[in-house]
Amino acid sequence: MAELTTTKLNAESHLLLDQPLLRLPHELSRKNFKTVQRHFERERDVVLSTLKNTANASLSGQDAPQTLASLDSMISRMQGLKRKMENLHEEEKVLRRHSKKRIQHLQDLYEIPSLADVKYDEWSRIRLNRLLVDYLLRSGYGESARALAREKGIEELVDLDVFVQCHKIEESLRRRNTQECLAWCAEHRPMMRKISNNLEFELRLQQYIELRRTGQLLEALQHAQKYIAPHSDTHVTEIHRAAGLLAYPPDTQAEPYKTMYSQSRWDCLAALFVKTHHELFSLPARPLLHIALSAGLSALKTPSCHSAYASSSSNASSSTTSVCPICSTELNELARNLPYAHHTKSYVESDPTVLPNGRIYGRDRLLQMSAKVGLDEGHVKDPTTGEVFEESKIRKVYIS
Repeated sequence: MAELTTTKLNAESHLLLDQPLLRLPHELSRKNFKTVQRHFERERDVVLSTLKNTANASLSGQDAPQTLASLDSMISRMQGLKRKMENLHEEEKVLRRHSKKRIQHLQDLYEIPSLADVKYDEWSRIRLNRLLVDYLLRSGYGESARALAREKGIEELVDLDVFVQCHKIEESLRRRNTQECLAWCAEHRPMMRKISNNLEFELRLQQYIELRRTGQLLEALQHAQKYIAPHSDTHVTEIHRAAGLLAYPPDTQAEPYKTMYSQSRWDCLAALFVKTHHELFSLPARPLLHIALSAGLSALKTPSCHSAYASSSSNASSSTTSVCPICSTELNELARNLPYAHHTKSYVESDPTVLPNGRIYGRDRLLQMSAKVGLDEGHVKDPTTGEVFEESKIRKVYIS
């Protein structure tokens, strides 16, 4: 019964890490629908207005060629709308196919009865590959991520194009170019308004700063009136500082103008864009691989993992060799600042005893080990620190 309890698979707890797997296709589908709705409503209003004007003009005696030209214009607009709808429909079909594949991937987990099942190993391997692709994409290695996804056959389970576009825009900002990011903001403006995001304002402010940096004062004023002044209700302080920037040269040491002129603002804009992008599409700020690794390390971590006597690798006198992953050279430092897991059960020896140095071991195992290493009768050796004590000095421990 105990074996069944420890190996039973809890699918719900596994899926806590996989929420973005379905969230992103959902957000993209919603964005696609809003785009379709926007195109349709705009063209509908234009065509209905043009049709009404053409009908009135025809009744008023307008020449036939002019009427035909108006009708041709409406037909052309509708054909353009049809092409846009066809492209958006193809995108929707791809998103649905990806969603179906991902739902099936998650459903496979519910059909696995035990952690010991070979199918669970296969499913876990697929998830690990997904996490690796996610990490590569977030780190800017788009081609490597694409190659790994293609090799493992998980292209429909990862979001290649979304992250590649994100990295492309991020890099354009680091190259001091705002055009691609502004185009992205225009495309997602309705979504950004809902979360009161200020990315577009910061981009326009940066354009203003660059105009002032190059001495184009008239262009800077015109730019401020067109793009910055409309935000006076929400960004009063920033607008006042922008106005004051006109009185300070780029080499000024006065704050906050020195900071506004600083080239490090471009890195801040790139970071703000990535944060906005992930927030809009319900993506976690940290790589999923980091989250999974942190959870796993925390679950295995104990206070002894960072003790000076953790294993024979850190103490030559120790007669034990640790097989704990946290005590390994590769993971020990990585796990140092992580919290300990909350354990509701403790597992101890049936005959616990405490040595004079405060360390606790089972009495029978301690005596057997001491005899194996050749100690004189009546003496015991701490297997971790290597200290030797008289048997009479060990005390029985009572757990309450």
